[in-house]
Amino acid sequence: MEPLEPLPAPQLVAAAREALGAGTGRRRRRLPASRALQLAGEVLAVAAGLKPALLARRRLEAALRCRPGPFVDVAAARGGPALCGPAQAQAIRGHLAALLAHLEAAEEATAGPVSCSEVVPAGWNLCTVFGVLLGYPAAYHFPAEEGGENCLALTPLRVFTVWARCPRIQGGLAVQIYSFSIPESLREELREVLDAWCDDLRDNFRAQSDFVDLCISSEVVSLPAVAL
Repeated sequence: MEPLEPLPAPQLVAAAREALGAGTGRRRRRLPASRALQLAGEVLAVAAGLKPALLARRRLEAALRCRPGPFVDVAAARGGPALCGPAQAQAIRGHLAALLAHLEAAEEATAGPVSCSEVVPAGWNLCTVFGVLLGYPAAYHFPAEEGGENCLALTPLRVFTVWARCPRIQGGLAVQIYSFSIPESLREELREVLDAWCDDLRDNFRAQSDFVDLCISSEVVSLPAVAL
């Protein structure tokens, strides 16, 4: 198969601005060119199977199978983060199973692709659900009534960043594919989950041709506050 021609950067920038530009007329905000190119790269990463997006069912099924559950309790009342206990993890799996059943029912109800669907998230922690849907190897969890308060302030966090170059975009743009964190104190407990996640990503990377030079890096940071 012959390599595809690089996509011209100006056309990608214009397309992103047209699709995502906010406001109208003089009040319309221009999306910065660098951000527009990153968005184009992320779309290509989805098409190449490196980012989950359209693979929601796959991510939900993986989280339901994983033992112990890759869920980190960061409730504000805790002295520090810890893996969710069995009862807590089972409740989260119940929410994920309900979402998976909803997606399957929505797909069965129509002959074409499903672009949107309404679901009532009774008691769900959306931070946890979206952590799973976005393809992170571990997702944070806290009581929904706490409104996002957590115990991660000044807690050492290991931040993982995944980059790859995309020759499909003129200049071989470096695209950030993932960025997520786990508490450094739980690194050993989550090592098996992290290793499996990295192996799966490398397998997906070898199966595509739009990106090259995969780089998975990490660093430890401590922040005065962490918004989830």
